[in-house]
Amino acid sequence: MPGFRPDVVVEVLNRHGVRYVLVGGVGAALHGSPLRTGDTDVCPAREVENLRQLALALNELKARIRTEGVERGLPFACDEKFLAGVELLNLETDAGDLDLTFQPSGTAGYAELVQHQEQFELGGVVAPTASLDDIIRSKTAANRPKDRAALPVLHELARQIAARRPL
Repeated sequence: MPGFRPDVVVEVLNRHGVRYVLVGGVGAALHGSPLRTGDTDVCPAREVENLRQLALALNELKARIRTEGVERGLPFACDEKFLAGVELLNLETDAGDLDLTFQPSGTAGYAELVQHQEQFELGGVVAPTASLDDIIRSKTAANRPKDRAALPVLHELARQIAARRPL
């Protein structure tokens, strides 16, 4: 099992000029959440050139489709045509599990999320990250047990951040 290295994922995506925002647990952690996650969730832009750059980055990360019972995942035709036809893709990479979600629950996808993005430093690279409010909105809409369990912590974090902001 590859090591969990979201900083490596971000560095490779940035180097290839991929337009994306981090969402999910890594995004929440960058905002200060104490909750831990085992995968990097990314919401990329859907334009063809961005998908082409994303495919190059995924190939560099040696991405394979994560499938239960198949060690190191399944190979796939990692190109912009394949990526244009998926909504969600669960991958194994040399930098750990990576989930691509083109339209996270409760959102319109990258074009909406990038409007409120925040920039964080992650392992020496800049990580474009969905706003905490957008992450909360997505987890609320997804309504999975793990998301419901995380929401009280994320709401409290949002309250603490708001209390620290100058009036």
